[in-house]
Amino acid sequence: MTATQQEEASFDLTLTEEQELVQKTAREFAAERLLPRAAEFDQKGEVPLEVIRELAGLGFMGIYIPESDGGSGLDVVSYVLALEEINRACASTGVIMSSHVSLVCDPLLRFGNDEQKARFLRPLASGEWLGCFALSEPATGSDAAAMRMTARRTGDSWVLNGTKNFITNGSRADVALVFAQTDAAQKHKGIAAFLVQKGAEGFTVGKLEHKLGIRGSDTAQLNFQDCVVPAANLLGGAHDGFKIALTTLDGGRISIAAQAVGIARACLEDALAYAKEREAFGQKIGDFQAIQWMLADMATGIDAARLLTWRAAAMKDRGERYGPYAAMAKLFASDVAMKSSRDCIQIFGGYGYLTDFPAERHYRDAKITEIYEGTSEIMKHLIAEDMLSDS
Repeated sequence: MTATQQEEASFDLTLTEEQELVQKTAREFAAERLLPRAAEFDQKGEVPLEVIRELAGLGFMGIYIPESDGGSGLDVVSYVLALEEINRACASTGVIMSSHVSLVCDPLLRFGNDEQKARFLRPLASGEWLGCFALSEPATGSDAAAMRMTARRTGDSWVLNGTKNFITNGSRADVALVFAQTDAAQKHKGIAAFLVQKGAEGFTVGKLEHKLGIRGSDTAQLNFQDCVVPAANLLGGAHDGFKIALTTLDGGRISIAAQAVGIARACLEDALAYAKEREAFGQKIGDFQAIQWMLADMATGIDAARLLTWRAAAMKDRGERYGPYAAMAKLFASDVAMKSSRDCIQIFGGYGYLTDFPAERHYRDAKITEIYEGTSEIMKHLIAEDMLSDS
């Protein structure tokens, strides 16, 4: 990106009354319904369906999808404001929401035809259905073009065979957006995207993963064995799948940046409260410069990460090219989350290592933000590639 492009990426920091209301609503919901139970969700490995229904009742499961398509008709900035608040309280709940909205509702809005929007997007955006995004496979993560899952056309249907891995919402989703090779010889140009409904013959949920963090969200393996999918469930064209996946992930990275900001904020707020209470050597530990500097670094990093995230969201709202800025936001925010979670544990000391306190959960939850929807290394590659393409 050139200096001119960077200047054009500026935006107004003033939130509208509507955006402030979304932020307030999400903050109150998170404080009342999520924060008191976040440790429970983590320990039990499940966010109850009732909580997801409550998010839907607030309009958050289709927050920036137009009202005509079953959503709330708000904007992406409102979405990241809500996500930060949800993730500050419970990152497991946050990723359930973001995977559904940015990885399933968004591509349906962008690439779905009228019939697909009526059949799939409306129940998804209203929160009646839950969606999942099935791209990764056991042998392919960052190299999505090397996927092995196949789709073969047979009359008015497609037959899917293969396995998908690390799928958020995989075991609970009503609809899966599934990517498969229609022509392996064409590599990334031979990939298609399909909408596969729960209960389809040949579509089964495999292993449920036991994870370091975000334990309350399910991460599943999905198996497809001669799974017949109607041709009407093809999203876009038979060769559009890779483009759909990349476009979708650009928006998804804004979601993960917002999640990282929320986790980092949880680290700061919990560490700050503890530093004001804990005493050592006859004074509050917050009086020690070593602790003050950690808190100052956390606060500065969080503000910078939030601004990067808002910028990418505002650019998406305006219909501008936002991919590199989403990558910047995710790269920086995930790094801030990891550093903040490390310092949070350090400030809590030995108590930070115990499950009785939230610091260790923040540390575990933060790590995944550097990995899913594109690793930090992939983000650096995308940012550098964009800069070099302008030279």
